[in-house]
Amino acid sequence: MAAYIEPKILKGFRDFLPDAEIIKRNLTENIENTFRLFGFVPIDTPAIEYSEILLGKGGGETEKQIYRFKDNGDRDVALRFDLTVPFARYVALHKNELVFPFKRYHIGKVWRGENTQRGRYREFTQCDFDIIGNDSASSDFEILYLIKNVLLNLGLDAAIHVNHRGIFNNFLISIGLLKKSADILRAVDKLSKTGEEETRKTLTEIAGQDNAIKILEYVSAKGSFKEVLNHITELSGGQSPQSRRLSDIERYARDALGDETDYFILNPSITRGLDYYTGVVFETFLNDMPDIGSICSGGRYDNLAGLYSKDNDLISGVGSSVGLDRLLAALESLKKLPRANTSAIAIACVNPENSGYYQKMALKLRKNGVACEVFPDNGGENLVKQFILAEKKGTRYVLIPGDDPLSENITLRDLSARKNTGMTLDEVIQKLK
Repeated sequence: MAAYIEPKILKGFRDFLPDAEIIKRNLTENIENTFRLFGFVPIDTPAIEYSEILLGKGGGETEKQIYRFKDNGDRDVALRFDLTVPFARYVALHKNELVFPFKRYHIGKVWRGENTQRGRYREFTQCDFDIIGNDSASSDFEILYLIKNVLLNLGLDAAIHVNHRGIFNNFLISIGLLKKSADILRAVDKLSKTGEEETRKTLTEIAGQDNAIKILEYVSAKGSFKEVLNHITELSGGQSPQSRRLSDIERYARDALGDETDYFILNPSITRGLDYYTGVVFETFLNDMPDIGSICSGGRYDNLAGLYSKDNDLISGVGSSVGLDRLLAALESLKKLPRANTSAIAIACVNPENSGYYQKMALKLRKNGVACEVFPDNGGENLVKQFILAEKKGTRYVLIPGDDPLSENITLRDLSARKNTGMTLDEVIQKLK
């Protein structure tokens, strides 16, 4: 007899039971449909890459969090920690096969060995979308506008916090601290998590007390989009291409949204921790649950793809990523998760001898777009047991065939209303469609 193996999973990893997986897939389909409406096309990349590919420009905490190992061929490989870096490699490898500007989306799992918390796991799903091969304010705005539409289609009220790395770099140049920009950016990126006092201490260690005060003044600016832009533009030495980029984005938002431009907030403390961002950066927070953190983040990465090109091609790109697991956690907390119905209707087994006819009925339902399940004969002719089974599965309707399965006379049972209605199969199809 084989030795007993305890069934267990690693910390930060999860199994999904059918109800949870159905909800997740329905949510993914909703997001994917929105991507396609904007003209984005799907791609896929391997879960495992050479470590040098993933670590080439990740920076920050990436190397500490990456799942890295030697494979059976003694190759140094790692699990992807996001979908953006593999995409940069993808573009460099296939640039002659792509048409630019290239608008892609990629929905897949990624892995990071970080501390687990609500909505944050070590294996999780990201929904990425990018426009690459175009450096314009219109592309930046389209990504932001797509974020708004994705969340709007999910019935969520959110605010997108926008900033520009370039303006912050101009500010650091003006105070002589550009060489320390990576450390400063990471410190500022943690401001909302660690608080102002802790951030001040970190910045003082990096840049000195006077400069720490100046940096906090810069990143703490408040007001309307235009008011904050004017303030940080002045602190960074005046008008620049970077400040004009943000001004254009604000104008596009007004033209597209009218009075709804408060959906976009200029927040100088948004810096993003990864080193590959060079331009506009953004994070999205739910107004009803800001403490869960950003559910959709991203920015412009003007020189990422060039890292994997012999010609050092600087293919400009801008993109974002929806954190599906954090989004699910938020929807659950807000009680906005839909029920996970496995099918719209179930066909009861009245007589096991007629199972083939029941499948024929189901085929007609399915051809008309009605999800249908045929119950097997192990329930016997006990309809009550089959009603209970349907309720457990989240199915509202049960179709009860007559003694003659070819007859038009059938009964539709509404389990929620505890009501039977005689009708034809065509009438059932019209009702459920």
